[in-house]
Amino acid sequence: MLSIQLPREIEARLDRLARKTGRTKSDYACEAILEKIEDMEDVYLAEQVLDRIREGEEEVVSAEDMWRIAHRRDVYQ
Repeated sequence: MLSIQLPREIEARLDRLARKTGRTKSDYACEAILEKIEDMEDVYLAEQVLDRIREGEEEVVSAEDMWRIAHRRDVYQ
């Protein structure tokens, strides 16, 4: 269970949206939080990969090589 205090303006917008759509404010709050968490997880994972690249622990392929490999796979499939 989570309880949050929203600024009045945001709560009013959330109220209007919920009334117009027939969904609950909790539905929208959960959806927004989940989307933000997913975005933050993506950033965290990208930062980890970037750190590994900088440390030389992750293989890097140029865009030119990637397209060449992809084209070869398309041709031979």
